[in-house]
Amino acid sequence: MRCTNKVVFLTIILTGIIGISGCGSKNYAMEYTPDSAVSSYRMLYTQDEVPAAEPFAADLCVVSGDITDDENVDLSTASGGALFDLSKSNTLYAKNVYEKLYPASLTKVMTALTAIKHGSLDTLITVSDNIIINESGAQVCGLKAGDQLTLDQALHLMLVNSANDAAIVVAEGTAGSIEAFTELMNQEAKAIGATNSHFVNPHGLQDDNHYTTVYDMYIILNEAVKYEAFNQTIQMSSYTTTYTASNGNSKELSVKSTNLYLQGERQAPEKVTVLGGKTGTTNAAGHCLALLSKDTAGKPYISIIMRSDSRDGLYEQMTDLLGEINK
Repeated sequence: MRCTNKVVFLTIILTGIIGISGCGSKNYAMEYTPDSAVSSYRMLYTQDEVPAAEPFAADLCVVSGDITDDENVDLSTASGGALFDLSKSNTLYAKNVYEKLYPASLTKVMTALTAIKHGSLDTLITVSDNIIINESGAQVCGLKAGDQLTLDQALHLMLVNSANDAAIVVAEGTAGSIEAFTELMNQEAKAIGATNSHFVNPHGLQDDNHYTTVYDMYIILNEAVKYEAFNQTIQMSSYTTTYTASNGNSKELSVKSTNLYLQGERQAPEKVTVLGGKTGTTNAAGHCLALLSKDTAGKPYISIIMRSDSRDGLYEQMTDLLGEINK
């Protein structure tokens, strides 16, 4: 399946302009569409005025259709999935990577990226009355209105434990309101090329207008892992912190990762190490998992499965998918 509706704005950089002796540069915005022979490249002009074309996605893994030839990977009970070799910018496996799907708590990768880029980790936040989560079965860590904690603490609770109440704290502590924060999320998504996504909340609880794709989740996670605050947090199997409760007393809170690889309940294939990632589950989204892993040479990989029909099936599929790394 080919992506035909991505729109990304490129910059054309012209150097060596006549009369400037190669000292200056000008930037031109150009809309990217995959069918354009011109706008899918960044044109570079050297001092000798010899143009060269640099592909828009030169540093990204790209895919124009399904890559599902290996019979050792069976994602028949999942709606989409992919495995990306980051060091070689190569797609090793792909199924329905441009199909719009509900992300559930994979959303929190985008939430974390937005908060890290637009917030200050040492900001002290007072939890608002919006902390209440009404959806049955939704994961929470137990924060209450009036509690005080830092943005860094809330990020840890959100990413390690997938706490939906902590996601609300992250959003309001970064942008002042959930509405303002989700606007930032959508701006950031478009800026990095995740143009088939739309977010209406920071946690991923079900909303028909809240969606992404496997490929966009790769772009989002690939961007997030560039930040040390994100990288360190997604690799934690547990997290303990102390914050100020609404009554003014100190309160200790300990949470565990929702990632079964980090918990030791699931084992990655031989010669593959799961560094961390994000889980996600709702009735509409099914069972989702996005991982950052490495091989024995330390080379990184991103793997994503969305809308699997069961948690056990999800981890079996992910283990098979990770097995493609050493082939």
